[in-house]
Amino acid sequence: MATMPALPAGAEDYDTGDGFDEAFEGPGVVREHYLDVLESLAETGLEHAAQGIEARLREWSVRFGGDDGEEFVVDPVPRLLTAEEWDELTTGLRQRVLALDAFVADMHGPRRAIADGVIPARVVEGSVYLEADLRGLEPVGGARIAIAGLDVVRDRDGRFKVLEDNVRTPSGSAYGLAASEAVEAEVPTHQRHAAAAEWVRTALRRSMEATNPDVEGALVLLTDGPGNSAWYEHKRLAEVADLRLVQPDELRRRGGRLELLDGTPVRTVYRRTDEDRVRDDDGQLTYLAELLLEPLRSGTIGLVNWFGNGVADDKRVYPYVDDLVRLYLGEEPHLTSVPTHDLVDETTRAEVLDRLGELVLKPRDGHGGTGVTFGPSASAAVLEEARATVRADPGGWIAQDPVLLSTHPTVVGGRLEPRHVDLRPFAFCDGGDVTVAPGGLTRVALTAGSMIVNSSRQGGGKATWVLT
Repeated sequence: MATMPALPAGAEDYDTGDGFDEAFEGPGVVREHYLDVLESLAETGLEHAAQGIEARLREWSVRFGGDDGEEFVVDPVPRLLTAEEWDELTTGLRQRVLALDAFVADMHGPRRAIADGVIPARVVEGSVYLEADLRGLEPVGGARIAIAGLDVVRDRDGRFKVLEDNVRTPSGSAYGLAASEAVEAEVPTHQRHAAAAEWVRTALRRSMEATNPDVEGALVLLTDGPGNSAWYEHKRLAEVADLRLVQPDELRRRGGRLELLDGTPVRTVYRRTDEDRVRDDDGQLTYLAELLLEPLRSGTIGLVNWFGNGVADDKRVYPYVDDLVRLYLGEEPHLTSVPTHDLVDETTRAEVLDRLGELVLKPRDGHGGTGVTFGPSASAAVLEEARATVRADPGGWIAQDPVLLSTHPTVVGGRLEPRHVDLRPFAFCDGGDVTVAPGGLTRVALTAGSMIVNSSRQGGGKATWVLT
């Protein structure tokens, strides 16, 4: 008689709930592609693995919020995606990134999407990320959206959906690498880190070089320094891709050219600063534009990612992205958006406010889960306050249909328990093609029942592995 494999504590009565669980088909029934890793965790011991991962991340100083920030918490149970699942996801991601890149160019050029009635003019004209200084200005090469980090969820039927687009300064790729490094060391069922780091190096450098082809000069990662919340990532990516890590005062502009203080010409800037605008609230050039705008106009530098990209990840654009894929690519989207409602439209606004208790309300320019009202769990008083806020400023908010995020086994108190997760894969575009880094970063809500996965709101991370 065959012996049943040993599984970690909590597997035998694991509750898959009402939604889709990544690792269990039903209570106590493990999906086949998760058996090896769960057996390995049972042999290693959940607590032992958790402690080992924590120690490694602390030794490597993997933190959010600068050198004195919070430690990055990684759960020992990795998320596994089959080759079929990955192919399905990446097909949709490639479409979406190409369409969003075309949209940014269009909005700073002919505005075909508006002329063709695909997106209302009021949606774009109200965006603070529409940069008048860029009108008609074309990159030397490559893509405006050279790096995208989209937030992807799975609904109760296991279908991938895009919750948010991040094409200004997407973060998390180096944290995904760190998660894989730490988990692979403690749960030795998957050896991919060296290949993953090399993949990121190649894709990042190719995307940067494509923005300014056939030119000699330094590839630099421009950072705010240790005070930036993703300082660890800036250092790690510069190390992995062999980039010059510099702060603004280490660059100088000479007319239409940019150079390091030692006179070395700059070929391409990978911007990781919090500032990403051309002009500030008073209409004056930002320090970033003082450095970069004239070289961009002169065609002497490349930029990753471009000024003006925020017009594409403005939350009020979400309701129209699927149609933008159809417009620019002439294809049906393989990866669709979570249904999102434009509250400036009077009819839509009235319908949304009437059933706000069934929806999720988000600030147009919010991030990290801040300012979100989750209607199904909100009190009557909170909902009434939210309605008043929307009526006062309809353009400042969007509403989305709620998605019951998929769950994933997570170590809690020495046993496996379900916790909600999302996925941030990273796509690199060289202007001609989009390639997606295998895996990405899975974020997990460490509080039972919570669907707020952001690290800034006590969320954690998981290694994310694509099986071949």
